[in-house]
Amino acid sequence: MPIIVNVDVMMAKRKMSLTELATKVDITLANLSILKTGKAKAIRFSTLEAICKALDCQPGDVLEYVPGETMDDER
Repeated sequence: MPIIVNVDVMMAKRKMSLTELATKVDITLANLSILKTGKAKAIRFSTLEAICKALDCQPGDVLEYVPGETMDDER
């Protein structure tokens, strides 16, 4: 997928655990894990806003567009 999720990178920079972020964002560990591994098909703006607030970052720090990659490249 051409959209790369860098939640794990931002968590490492902020020295924040998955459990701590899930608590701050009020999202289940399972759903946050799906997002973190890039397996999510969508994200609500309210969730993205909460992640950015908790990690003190911008949406562009969490999401990255990589041209040329397709869904077929991942299979």
